[in-house]
Amino acid sequence: MAANPQGGKSLVDHVVNVSDFIWGGEWNGEPVSWLSIGEVAVPPMVVILLGVGLYIMVGLRFYPIVKFWASLKGLFASRKGKGAGEISPFAALSTALSGQVGTGNLAGVAFAIAWGGPGAVFWMWVTAIIGMALAFAEGSLAIRYREKTSDGAYRGGPMTYIMMGLGPKYTWLAIIFCLGTLFSALVTGNSIQANEVATGLNELFGIERWVGGLVVAFAVFVVIIGGIKSIGRVAESVVPAMAAAYILLAIVALILNAGDLPETFSRIFAGAFNNQAAEGGFVGALIIIAIRAGVARGLFSNEAGQGSTPIAHAVAQTDDPEQQGRMAMLGTFIDTIVICTMTALVILTVQGDFTGGGQAVDHVWQSDLSTVETAGVATTIAAYAAAFPTLIAGVPLGTLVVSVALILFVFTTLLTWSYYGERAITFIYDRVPGSTRKGEKILHIIWRVIWCVAIFVGATQPSQLVWRLGDISNAAMTLPNLLALILLSGVVFKLARGDKTAGEDHHADTPEEPEEY
Repeated sequence: MAANPQGGKSLVDHVVNVSDFIWGGEWNGEPVSWLSIGEVAVPPMVVILLGVGLYIMVGLRFYPIVKFWASLKGLFASRKGKGAGEISPFAALSTALSGQVGTGNLAGVAFAIAWGGPGAVFWMWVTAIIGMALAFAEGSLAIRYREKTSDGAYRGGPMTYIMMGLGPKYTWLAIIFCLGTLFSALVTGNSIQANEVATGLNELFGIERWVGGLVVAFAVFVVIIGGIKSIGRVAESVVPAMAAAYILLAIVALILNAGDLPETFSRIFAGAFNNQAAEGGFVGALIIIAIRAGVARGLFSNEAGQGSTPIAHAVAQTDDPEQQGRMAMLGTFIDTIVICTMTALVILTVQGDFTGGGQAVDHVWQSDLSTVETAGVATTIAAYAAAFPTLIAGVPLGTLVVSVALILFVFTTLLTWSYYGERAITFIYDRVPGSTRKGEKILHIIWRVIWCVAIFVGATQPSQLVWRLGDISNAAMTLPNLLALILLSGVVFKLARGDKTAGEDHHADTPEEPEEY
């Protein structure tokens, strides 16, 4: 990456260094000696995320796999709530999915392939399967430990299950999680989404990026001003339909290119375990790069272990932690194993008129559109445009459909993440002596205005800067949540066995909201 004109490092250089350290164990492109085994850099976040996920999976006795079909059968039976809460269990899942299904499913997959090659897709699958155990833990704890405000509203998330499950002595952990959530919300849930939708609007209509950001900001404000119930209604209506339409389009594209699918899967599995040396690197480097790309982008997409989705699941109308845990783990499956896989297969399979390094290439992932600096939604749009080149008003059908899908995906993600940030800032405010429910509501309005201004700003930022900041912010949010999951893992294992009241209850009468702790 180029240095600035004065010869020093740019802001992007510094951000990339921190991101590479967290997700790759590297600094200035070189392995950090004390984080390396021989010449192989050990990616810290990858080890932590997969390690905690495996621990939870084993402790659950592989519940997400054993109970998968039973969970799938109960998916649509959850459209009506049967307990306390704000929205139905299915609406809670749709709300969580609206936060999960966003640019990670379109731009994030393209970036993972550019970064780690086709093998990154395999490691995204691994992350998703292990992530289902983390998602079950988060969803079940979200119902087991949630708070009720003085005016009867339910809410929760990691900050609540930390306080009610672990007690006041862990307030520091809950606050650190909330600070990480605010960071991640403004970068991952806002700037990255706004940045990519501005690209899509520019690609589709030729709209200037700042204009696209302004339009999206206004549309988001109209919905989020109504709070979680308004967000839930929109998510329940939009998410299932848009996901189904996108999956159907991908299936048609793959059927049209079915002859190339065997080669695609061969590349995915070969790339996942390619022990050759990377150019200028060491034996095993390609495997490490594929793993870190797959895990980082897998987490960005499905958010398992990050602590975001339990904030949505906590408002479900159910008194059964196990049921909502199942909903949460299905969200991870749908997001990554289904939707991300469709995107990856189209990018790797569809042939078109592409150029890479001045030469004609068959696939978009081999082209100049698929480098670490350029990969994003434009890569995915180009693949679909090649699959569906029929022009409608001068725009390829594939470009039109993916651009519309991107706009809807990003729109619903912006809605949901605004609520996640709102919950984090509310929790911090509630620690201030004299905080009131009225004060909370005023703070919510202020936050929603700030959120929409951030959308406008994020739409015009450099793509690589916001994506790498997203990697850092994801880690800042994930680490405190994973620690809480480990400390509460015994409760999770009992919840999976049907014990609805597992674990201790830490309650305390306080004059401020909430009254539970």
